[in-house]
Amino acid sequence: MVNVRVRHDTQSLFLDFRYQGIRCREQTALRDTPANRSRVEQLAARIAHEMAKGCFVYSAHFPAGSKRAAFEALPRLASPATSDTTPVQESISTSTAPAPAVAPLFSEFAEQWVAEMSPQWRRSHRQGVREILDKNLLPFFGTCALSEIAKADVLRFRAELATQPGRRGAALGAGRINKVMGILRQVLNEAADRFALTPAFRAIRPLKQRRSDVQPFTLDEVNRILSTVRADYRDYLTVRFFTGLRSGEINGLKWKHVDLQRNLILVRESLVAGHEENDLKTESSQRDIEMLPMVRDAIDSRLRSRRPNCAWVFPTREGNPIDGHNFCNRVWYPLLRYLDLESRRPYQTRHTAATLMLASGENPEWIARTMGHSTTAMLFKVYSRFVPNLTRQDGRAFAGLIQSNVPSAPRREGDALLETLRDLPVDKLRLLVARVEAESVPFAASECNPEPVPTKTGLMGRYEQ
Repeated sequence: MVNVRVRHDTQSLFLDFRYQGIRCREQTALRDTPANRSRVEQLAARIAHEMAKGCFVYSAHFPAGSKRAAFEALPRLASPATSDTTPVQESISTSTAPAPAVAPLFSEFAEQWVAEMSPQWRRSHRQGVREILDKNLLPFFGTCALSEIAKADVLRFRAELATQPGRRGAALGAGRINKVMGILRQVLNEAADRFALTPAFRAIRPLKQRRSDVQPFTLDEVNRILSTVRADYRDYLTVRFFTGLRSGEINGLKWKHVDLQRNLILVRESLVAGHEENDLKTESSQRDIEMLPMVRDAIDSRLRSRRPNCAWVFPTREGNPIDGHNFCNRVWYPLLRYLDLESRRPYQTRHTAATLMLASGENPEWIARTMGHSTTAMLFKVYSRFVPNLTRQDGRAFAGLIQSNVPSAPRREGDALLETLRDLPVDKLRLLVARVEAESVPFAASECNPEPVPTKTGLMGRYEQ
């Protein structure tokens, strides 16, 4: 039997076996990683098979081994020519020879990977990847060889990541952790493909995230906001509420992308962190939005007050595009507090547009194109639950359709009373029967109905069944 063991002092792997009565402990220069252990275990299995067949040659596997002279002096148990196996052509290096460089350090390959992938990334994504590498990945994995990174290391990194503070002091959320782990996954998976390594991310699933909080405004709240907001931001919010433009899309909207003749807003650019992005979030984000009457009025109002040589549709007093943080802190959140409305991000204007479009009965495909969605799945998954509250229907429209087209059975005299009695609780029904019996006056037999009057027991028995 050939065992694979680990030296406690160097954490390197070695083979432990007996051959012809001599114990062999053959050292390697490979550290105990899943990839290296797999290689050594394959060699151990081959050696065990050859010894069982009687064709094991010590020097073929360990040319610099310490037992080579002793085994050469002993008679061989069998000739390799009689064996049905082929001697090993390549053996694992012993401690007397340095281990071959299987893969570079994580830091070296990560930089190479970024340089190769950057041409296809948006500027904001490149910035985000750079931040994750410098802040999270390189401090932890930078000096590790790619072949040494195992699944346990990845899990330990994620556990440590969960204890780090976020921007607001609290621990990092599941969304941010998954984003960091996603970049690590891409680097390690690419390294595994190039250097034939065991994927360290095998069977590691992302953390569960809370569903994004969708809090659209009601139509009444929209009217309150538009009638109260500062005059210089009324047109801006009108366009946001009734087009569903993303924050970067409306903040980066230029006059050259407003087609007044065709009554269209052409979404071609976005403003992210003060930088213009020609590559939008998705392919479907590039779209043409038809201007509704209230949107067209807002655009015409901006056109009348347009400054000469100003490219932006909604510039600040200084002629610059609107800064999202400044708008939130100085206009948006103070406005919500003044109106006593629940605090929520300006992005909820986009959610509001989607729910209002659905509530009005617009074609879902038209809504998806207007919002920049590739399919209608997002509409029904995220927004449709708000439609009943906006229309105030809650199934009544369906019930009205059925009642107007399906004839109902004629009602008999007394059916309404029976339905009322069926809905009464048993205790109240007993009280009613007792009161009727106490106040009733017996009629003459000739005046009574041929059917006997139900007794207390019979009446209660009917409704208690």
